[in-house]
Amino acid sequence: MSIEIDFEVFKALTSRRATEAVTYNDVLREMLKLPQSVTVMQGNGAGWTWKGVTLPNGTELRAEYKGHAYAAKIEDGKWMQDGEPRTSPFAAAFAITQAGVNGWRFWRVKRPGDVAWAPLAKLRPK
Repeated sequence: MSIEIDFEVFKALTSRRATEAVTYNDVLREMLKLPQSVTVMQGNGAGWTWKGVTLPNGTELRAEYKGHAYAAKIEDGKWMQDGEPRTSPFAAAFAITQAGVNGWRFWRVKRPGDVAWAPLAKLRPK
């Protein structure tokens, strides 16, 4: 099946893709408030996906807590931290803080090709 769209619609859809791993179908599902068709959390060559955000393999994550720096990385479709896979930003933050913190605000991210670090929350769909 295919759907015809004009160039302006194509540009608008493309601008809503956080990374190339986010498909046009993902964008349309988000806009139509449909559930994700598949939630990939591990073993995906494209990277790690959670709640509409895809981080490609090689993405670096960092956080600071009580004066210490912490790091994680997306490897083979998994969020890896201290040699352990994490299932969500919250789980990764909890492993450090042992408290219920907002994992989206806790982490900063630098995807392959990014020149600067950004808050993970900025990548989250509105």
